[in-house]
Amino acid sequence: MKLSLSDLIHNTAPKLYAIDEALFSHKPSPDKWSKKEIIGHLIDSAANNHQRFVRVQFEDQPNIKYDQDKWNAHGYYQSMDGKKVIDFWVAYNLHLAELIKRIPLAMMDKICVMGDSSYTLGFIIEDYVAHMQHHLNQVFEDKI
Repeated sequence: MKLSLSDLIHNTAPKLYAIDEALFSHKPSPDKWSKKEIIGHLIDSAANNHQRFVRVQFEDQPNIKYDQDKWNAHGYYQSMDGKKVIDFWVAYNLHLAELIKRIPLAMMDKICVMGDSSYTLGFIIEDYVAHMQHHLNQVFEDKI
């Protein structure tokens, strides 16, 4: 069953808050993200997709890409309190869920460029939720 963005956030948040801070901050190796950094990556994804969701509606094929490793490193999630990282992830994604509900259907075929590839807004929204689910599965190491 495919969950809506708001359902996914509401179902997942209590499970995230239940993770011990030491486990949440543990890096499996120096070049791998901790669970906290994975949630940070999802915040960065939210920030970049927020631009896509809005700008594609009034710009002609905006090109919005980002370097996920640099964003994560310079977002300093690893040194932040885990609960605050989760709080922001929850709030930002509930905001995006409200935004998505209001985007007119006629906008779903508009094109956004991401590097060398182009995608419809409808695809970007669906992929955003699938991408989130993928990373949440990594956090919990199973299906949510």
